[in-house]
Amino acid sequence: MNVLWILLQMSNIGNENIIISVVGYVIVFVALFILVGIFLSIPKFVQMAALRRMKKKGMEIPKGNPVPVTGEENAAIAMAVHLFLNEIHDDESNVITIKKVSRSYSPWSSKIYGLNGTRRRLW
Repeated sequence: MNVLWILLQMSNIGNENIIISVVGYVIVFVALFILVGIFLSIPKFVQMAALRRMKKKGMEIPKGNPVPVTGEENAAIAMAVHLFLNEIHDDESNVITIKKVSRSYSPWSSKIYGLNGTRRRLW
């Protein structure tokens, strides 16, 4: 601990810099914990919505885990959605054609308006 204190005293790191770093780390970790909580609660909300839909339709609600979905089923659904969305796009030829412009003068490529021309002396 004494070596760390001596190194901090010898360096240009001040107390303000350490406080800003610690506050930054705390903000990042709090945000990560909040995101983990949100991501873990999403399946519960989806399951509650599915149960409500089943009640509205008058379907029988199973006991225990009402809507069990395994990892294999999730992977199959994700793959089907991926394949469906990729079929929407057209297959392109991947050939780029570059046509030469007949007029060679353009104000965009003119060297007349460059900044390297006349310079004004300030002193």
